[in-house]
Amino acid sequence: MTRTRAVDAISGWFVVAARTLPWRSDPTPWGVLVSEVMLQQTPVARVLPVYTEWMRRWPTPTALADDTAGDAIRAWGRLGYPRRALRLHAASVECRDSFGGEVPSDVGDLRSLPGIGDYTAAAVTSFAFGQRHAVLDTNVRRVHARWLDGVEFPASSVVGSKERQRALDLLPPEPAEAAQVSIAVMELGALVCTARTPTCDACPIADLCAWRASNYPKWDGPPRRGQSYAGTDRQCRGRLLAALREADGPLPKATLDAVWAEPEQRERALASLLADELVVSDRPSSYRLPD
Repeated sequence: MTRTRAVDAISGWFVVAARTLPWRSDPTPWGVLVSEVMLQQTPVARVLPVYTEWMRRWPTPTALADDTAGDAIRAWGRLGYPRRALRLHAASVECRDSFGGEVPSDVGDLRSLPGIGDYTAAAVTSFAFGQRHAVLDTNVRRVHARWLDGVEFPASSVVGSKERQRALDLLPPEPAEAAQVSIAVMELGALVCTARTPTCDACPIADLCAWRASNYPKWDGPPRRGQSYAGTDRQCRGRLLAALREADGPLPKATLDAVWAEPEQRERALASLLADELVVSDRPSSYRLPD
């Protein structure tokens, strides 16, 4: 009964407090899929302008599939982790060629698309098709850990079967209601039960939260390190890829060499871009984005 009351409170809060986002206002399967891929490790504020332009240019999977992977990488801009653009393009090709140009509604079919894992498949089937699945992103797992377990963060970075089943058991039996609860808990984690500065006074389940009742014990598990960026191979890769995105055609190696001063790191980053198929080389010392 207590858990039911908490779920009802979160749902009521969501009706009032939810952000107005384009993939919620018009939750087409393709729009939801694009948003979920873009939002992986990237804040909403950075995603919004790229998402808006992406959907204007490619409103359907077929529209994207009929353009090149290089076009997708260019449009991805500075969102980071550009392999997501490649995977989204590959998924659009599969939707076009195997699913009649539509995003499939079956969770197994979604999992068969390139780059689509358990979380994304559950999110798309829930938010776009109103199905009942356990949608467990970082925000949801943090809410559950604090509310139910009385700890600051989830114990493991890997979602186990018991955690997944518990999340499913928390959902109402009616699929559309379950989908609404899933997105409400996610929003609570994004806006209120945040990682660094939770605003517990604004939380609709503060009186039911085990972490709050235990006086907010600090995380005593493995250290949680933030990801650095400056000076890393990731930054070097980003600089090289930015130069290629902005070019009208292939670039000579000498031009890329000028982008990053440290030669060993630059060569390592370029080799990884080639291995990831984000960059291709048709002839020696000439590089471009893929077709």
